[in-house]
Amino acid sequence: MFATRPDARPPGAPTVEVLVEGRPTVVPEGATAAAALLLAGISSNRTTPVTGAPRLPFCMMGVCFDCLAEIDGVANRQACMVAVRPGMRITRQEGARVAYEDDAA
Repeated sequence: MFATRPDARPPGAPTVEVLVEGRPTVVPEGATAAAALLLAGISSNRTTPVTGAPRLPFCMMGVCFDCLAEIDGVANRQACMVAVRPGMRITRQEGARVAYEDDAA
């Protein structure tokens, strides 16, 4: 289980409320969306497009792409590279996502 260290932030440090899978989650100000997913206890933030294997953030520095999630309705976002904002909506990404839809088709 992922948890914040009690000594990592002083008491009364600023927090931000975000929605993780529709549930209000309070996280430290300046945290990433990936950290919010982990603090919310999410068992996986995405599944792989080919096998459907569950994935969680791994490197937390933008290299591995295991943290892909849907943030504020935009799929394929690297959650470890996005700082939380009040009211941000973070949801799991299931399988392959289309980056955009071609309206001409």
